[in-house]
Amino acid sequence: MLIGVPKEIKTHEYRVGLVPASVRELIHNGHQVMVETHAGAGIGFDDHAYESAGAAIAKSAADVFAKADMIVKVKEPQAVECKMLRKGQLLFTYLHLAPDPEQTKGLIESGCTAIAYETVTSPRGGLPLLAPMSEGLGRVACRSRSAPIAWKRRKGVPASFWAASPAWRPPGW
Repeated sequence: MLIGVPKEIKTHEYRVGLVPASVRELIHNGHQVMVETHAGAGIGFDDHAYESAGAAIAKSAADVFAKADMIVKVKEPQAVECKMLRKGQLLFTYLHLAPDPEQTKGLIESGCTAIAYETVTSPRGGLPLLAPMSEGLGRVACRSRSAPIAWKRRKGVPASFWAASPAWRPPGW
């Protein structure tokens, strides 16, 4: 199978669908991988890292979408990407379809088979592709909530006030 990895085009999205180690593993298992040039730049991987792992480098997203049997992304396809998807092609990414009927319509019209990361379940019923995101967000949430608590403590705000106002933020936050 030829697996394609386009550069993410959603605003402020710097991640990439596959890192070089994942490319190496796929190639070791008999697949081919094509990565759009500069796709990994946002996370510190240049084209050479992907070539060293065995990937071919494509000049454009259009090349990736035209040739790949399967597209691997991080974020939901943007409208221009939905137009490049085709019947028989697999798309593997986060989709978040509920709030985006236009994306849903575009995916249906493309004829592709779209698999949402957020719907993949383990044999025990868990959501293994969401677990890393949840762990990371949990850590960030704890840190972001601990800063206001430390500020309240230094300023002598009564502890009963903390629990009564979860949305309270120190001045300037």
